[in-house]
Amino acid sequence: MRLNGKTALITGGARGIGRAFAERYVAEGARVAIADIDLPRAQETASQIGDQAVAVHMDVTDQASIDSAVAASVEQLGQIDILINNAAIFTAAPITEITRAEYARTFDINVAGALFTLQAVARHMIDHRIKGRIINMASQAGRRGEPLVAVYCATKAAIISLTQSAGLNLIEHGINVNAISPGVVDGEHWDGVDAFFAKYENKAPGQKKREVGASVPYGRMGTADDLTGMAVFLASDDAEYIVAQCYNVDGGQWMS
Repeated sequence: MRLNGKTALITGGARGIGRAFAERYVAEGARVAIADIDLPRAQETASQIGDQAVAVHMDVTDQASIDSAVAASVEQLGQIDILINNAAIFTAAPITEITRAEYARTFDINVAGALFTLQAVARHMIDHRIKGRIINMASQAGRRGEPLVAVYCATKAAIISLTQSAGLNLIEHGINVNAISPGVVDGEHWDGVDAFFAKYENKAPGQKKREVGASVPYGRMGTADDLTGMAVFLASDDAEYIVAQCYNVDGGQWMS
């Protein structure tokens, strides 16, 4: 019950990693707002988690939708103590095949979406003098480039930088901003990633997934549940003196 009495807004919370965060937060005593562009899926997830979870619609590319979701979360939860910026998409292509449209879409969701959701929640926290916690989801892809993943890697590098700047700016209000950098995480998301590599590296379906899993020093791909402990820690009172940091939770893939 390390988050007993706390409230959290989790973007992209209807499935995968976001859902795992919501389930763990509720188990730790928090109430959660599951924000997702797929409202029916968010409502289904909230109903399965129980009375401590509510669903709100949020399109992170639309400022009015962000503001509405934050307001709806406050209305149902009373306030927002914790934000997890989890909503994101993956894309891959050789440098010579990247399109402006895909570049703009990926940055709009992964970077602008995180920034302006963070901004809206930070304003709420400041207005109500909440000493809150904001957790951004980065990636090992933000630590280094990859031949076919230039745009996605760049967005996650931007998230690490944004975490540092926002963390230094908002701590004067008692708001801690930090990030989690996962490695390769099994699940619905990685099925899509595998399909990109099957296309561009001429691999059989599932081959890339097996290869990257075997390359993890721990011995396997991560799971969404592997990330929840860090998400609880960074939201807890134990992390009060931690500011503008990005923690690798990746089975040993990256050391920094």
